[in-house]
Amino acid sequence: MAFTLDGTGPLYQQVYRAVRADILSRTLAPGARLPSTRALAADLGVSRNVTMLAYDQLLGEGYACARVGSGTIVAPTLPDEWSAAGAPLGPARRERTRAAPRLARTGSRAVEIGRGAPLRWDLRGPHLAYDFRFGRPAFGDFPHAVWCRLLGRRARRASRRDLDYGPPEGRLELREALAERLRRFRGIDAEASRIVVVNGSQQALDLVTRVLVDPGERVLIEEPHYIGARWVFMAAGAELVPAPVDDDGIQVPTPLPARKAPRLGYVTPSHQFPTGVVLPLGRRLELLDWAARSDAFIVEDDYDSEYRYAGRRLQALAGLDAEGRVIYVGTFSKLMFPALRLGYLVLPESLVEPIVAAKAIADTGSSALEQLTLADFIREGHFERHLNRSRVRNGARRQAVLEALQAHFGERAEVCGAATGLHVLVWLRGRDGRPIASVARKAEAAGVGVYSVAPYYLRPPRRTGVLLGYGPLGERQIREGIERLAAALS
Repeated sequence: MAFTLDGTGPLYQQVYRAVRADILSRTLAPGARLPSTRALAADLGVSRNVTMLAYDQLLGEGYACARVGSGTIVAPTLPDEWSAAGAPLGPARRERTRAAPRLARTGSRAVEIGRGAPLRWDLRGPHLAYDFRFGRPAFGDFPHAVWCRLLGRRARRASRRDLDYGPPEGRLELREALAERLRRFRGIDAEASRIVVVNGSQQALDLVTRVLVDPGERVLIEEPHYIGARWVFMAAGAELVPAPVDDDGIQVPTPLPARKAPRLGYVTPSHQFPTGVVLPLGRRLELLDWAARSDAFIVEDDYDSEYRYAGRRLQALAGLDAEGRVIYVGTFSKLMFPALRLGYLVLPESLVEPIVAAKAIADTGSSALEQLTLADFIREGHFERHLNRSRVRNGARRQAVLEALQAHFGERAEVCGAATGLHVLVWLRGRDGRPIASVARKAEAAGVGVYSVAPYYLRPPRRTGVLLGYGPLGERQIREGIERLAAALS
């Protein structure tokens, strides 16, 4: 009796799969006697322990059974359909073709979205010496030792409650620390009871959309806009209503009749993504009026407004909201580090119960130790000190970007959105938008990573724009990278 091993994985699993394949194909008939573990080991040139482990798995899964005086035999009652449904594992199974499964509409929409764009944030392209990828903080600026000390302290003192399931809305200690900070620095009168801790802004957007938007309903978005929000709304089956962004942010539309009015609006007023413009007070009040007259809610994504380099901090849109129309989304991915996976929602009172219920269904709460550590980090002043240091260092990086663009591009480049955040949008004059792939290839050949703004438009712009993220780069890297980019494009 000859068995062929497939060479994949541990030896005992290879032996198990080889015997199982002959059982399922009826090469070994029901009731047939299997070779002894010693004989099979000698035949395959493996140790007896390997064949014993393989037989244990066959016995445990019901493919074989042990008979006193007869050794191990193939199970006599294998159903006929096993040979069709239970194909061998490993390469033989992977070669089989199967019909695509029938997906729900949400699943089909998610697959369609994924085919048009990679649904992930941990993109690993070629290693480039001067990578201007945006959306990342300077990891070296974070006080890692302080964070580890606080996390270790919390872990050592953890009670049974800290190790158990937590409330879906998040630990009270963190929600109270967030409420106090939002009142002081963002002008939001946020009680802890209206704050829900989430696993980042993507979960926040998903929860809000699932609670408020049915398939076919309309969602107002900026044009251009954050692509992660677009994915959430499209997956929910919403109809996107783009509103153009000019030098003063989103152009607020005229309210529509109730049957056509958007159910939700999504905006980034303190640092519009990706253009970087800031929504002035007049437009903010106009947007709130639009929401009231349209009976809509507004999602305010305040993703990196803490990094403001000129003038005082702006009051959040939620701080101007007197009618409970604004849903405020905050995240620590760019202020601390993305792997923390903590963000939060500040909700109108009317939405607390449904959002918490949706959160409880989606998961069983965010990690308690990280929440408690973050609460300590905020209350002991470490967070504010970190932001102040980061603001100075990022301001120096920003200045290096502006100076290098002026020195090496001059009038060939128009810079947009440099007053806040961790990236700038650069419009390359003299290009009509079509040669962006050529721009990226030439830059990559020079060791420079630049990224087109076109994917953030529903209709690509007529001119060529690139996003330059400067958070993780040093000032020297920034200057050298932009010099190389200019040389590559000259």
